[in-house]
Amino acid sequence: MRSRPLLAAVVVSSSLVLAGCSGGAAPASEPAEGSAATAAEDSRLASVKEAGVLKVCTTGDYRPFTYLDPETGEYEGIDITMVEDLASRMDVEVEYVQTTWKDLMPDFLTQCDIGVGGISISLERAEQAFYTEATLDEGKTPITLCENVEKFDTIEEINQPGVRSITPIGGTNEKFAEEHYPEGEIIRFEDNNAIFDEIIAGRADVMTTDASETRWVANEKPELCAVHPDEPFNFSQKAYLLPQGDEAFQEYVDQWLNMAENDGTYDAAKEPWFG
Repeated sequence: MRSRPLLAAVVVSSSLVLAGCSGGAAPASEPAEGSAATAAEDSRLASVKEAGVLKVCTTGDYRPFTYLDPETGEYEGIDITMVEDLASRMDVEVEYVQTTWKDLMPDFLTQCDIGVGGISISLERAEQAFYTEATLDEGKTPITLCENVEKFDTIEEINQPGVRSITPIGGTNEKFAEEHYPEGEIIRFEDNNAIFDEIIAGRADVMTTDASETRWVANEKPELCAVHPDEPFNFSQKAYLLPQGDEAFQEYVDQWLNMAENDGTYDAAKEPWFG
């Protein structure tokens, strides 16, 4: 009688071995919800490739990064060249969604796969979207008539009654002016493409913006000079906006960006604007 449990165990064990060798493979399990495979399938990377279109939010008013030529209706700029390269490597077309700095985030969240065009990294935006790795390190610095450089080379000098600081509506330039120039006069201007002409015409004294923009404007308009662009008032970075939570797409775009910065693509995009 004591041998029966042992015999039963042998029978069960043999049955399991035979079942395992029976030639019929066990069915593959479905990817668990939340797995890497499921995340990849749900990623914007997959949907963009399936649709064949990369939807790009950009303001078109911030040279040298993004500019919509009113005569040709075509976009140009460093970030435009870059996002066209990204789309080419993904084998998809680009569809641009023109936005404004004030409407950038709501438009991006509802209409776009990526946002480009000299977009500064901010915690407010980071609450709603992912960023790529930074494409540029810089900061805010003034630009003014060349004869006034020494008059407006500190925050204290600009933050004075009667000093007219002009800024586009929305975005980090307006926030910087509001925070640092409460004693001065802040002029909010709608058209970022024409904003520097207001300084030349004498309707504004100074604008505080990103050092990269001041360098480009000073190169284009000899009446204006960038004020210490190598020593800006603060530190900031630029990057591209991506959908929040989509780590698969973020990883893909970051890998592309790393390749572009090391194979000459990014330098080639900057060359026409900075030389």
